[in-house]
Amino acid sequence: MEITPLHRWIADKIGVTGAHLTKARLEAYQLGKLQETLQLARNHSVFYRKSLAGLPGENISSLAELTRLPFTTAEDLHQNPLQFLCVSQDQIDRVVTLQTSGTTGEPKRLYFTREDQGLTIDFFQQGMSTLVNPGDKVLILLPGERPGSVGDLLVRGLQQMGAKGIPHGLVRKPGRTLEILKKEEIDALVGIPTQVLSLARYQEQGGRLPVKLKSVLLSTDHVPRAIIHELERSWGCRVFNHYGMTEMGLGGGVECEARAGCHLREADLYFEIIDSKTKEPLPQGETGEIVFTTLTRKGMPLIRYRTGDQGRFISEPCPCGTSLKRLELVKGRLEGERRLTGGVITMEDLDEALFPLEDLTDFQAVILRQEGSEKLQIKVKLAAGCNRDLLEEKIYRALETIPLIKMALQQGKLGIVPGILEQEGSGEVRAVKRSIIDRRGWEER
Repeated sequence: MEITPLHRWIADKIGVTGAHLTKARLEAYQLGKLQETLQLARNHSVFYRKSLAGLPGENISSLAELTRLPFTTAEDLHQNPLQFLCVSQDQIDRVVTLQTSGTTGEPKRLYFTREDQGLTIDFFQQGMSTLVNPGDKVLILLPGERPGSVGDLLVRGLQQMGAKGIPHGLVRKPGRTLEILKKEEIDALVGIPTQVLSLARYQEQGGRLPVKLKSVLLSTDHVPRAIIHELERSWGCRVFNHYGMTEMGLGGGVECEARAGCHLREADLYFEIIDSKTKEPLPQGETGEIVFTTLTRKGMPLIRYRTGDQGRFISEPCPCGTSLKRLELVKGRLEGERRLTGGVITMEDLDEALFPLEDLTDFQAVILRQEGSEKLQIKVKLAAGCNRDLLEEKIYRALETIPLIKMALQQGKLGIVPGILEQEGSGEVRAVKRSIIDRRGWEER
């Protein structure tokens, strides 16, 4: 097994050979970059000039002192994103607007210089080199029409390693996408977990279309293990996980050949895991909220940004041999937890129970209150050619594998309301991050 390509890449960035990339040397580099970032933010960002006033700045003497600094939140970005800028607006090469359901209802805007985007392109080049070889063709099932979009940056990263990225956009018609896979002799896919699953489960005239893939990279949303297993079973290819978000500059971490957690972009980002309630750092190996600080971004640095994602650092060394940290498969969003009578249900619970059902490619979960009792409504997206009559009973049985739901059903405290979200191939696209919708405040009478 080869060591992650991020190992040598990060070693080069911090000025050592791969053999001399140690935790101590990496942390010394991170501390220096953190000091530079704090100085940049204090001198040029209106927001951080106020936020960091009276607090330790560029002279902090250890990474541990970072915990004394305040967090940055999504709400801060909503209120006035321009106050985060550390360069003039004419130096901004790309503006990304993120629609959200936050408290203000206003979108978040992220600003990137050409240099900032170059860092992402370099990361994409390194991360993809585990999945593909020079000369391979990669179909990119992500937005890529605009310069600086994730698909565009991925194409450019692949070009740097001698591979060909083919922008496709989101999957609207699985049959057409599969035709492209065959015609172009695609070697690898990059896409959203549920959309890639829809391709694997697409049926045409009772038979599966043959697909020959070497690898798949899943991104943009948390990745259910059930989807990984189905793709590996259906296509016989390797499935890798990527973790990132726009606020990180799109790229955060990617799995190596071991496929046992994401190695992180540690020369550009510093990660923490905190208790979301106490806001204190958690010991290595414990699950909490992922927080990151940019170390090399010039246009819009972010300090201790709370992602809202749940994850943990893996304590054991990676089989690939690197000294870099590993982030376990992200479990989902903190805001995705919903309390039912008797406990808490998460999207991860539902994903692992429902995605093994072969007729299902996606679903929407809604908690309702009808006639004084709680209902869990599961609207499913069906694979083409599936048997609808059998699916309802399969869904019920799958949900019973979740202890909390089984107990609530047995006690008569919860009802299941099945429904059809859409038929595969209808053309509707849902690319937002998936979560459980709580409509108990909209009681239906």
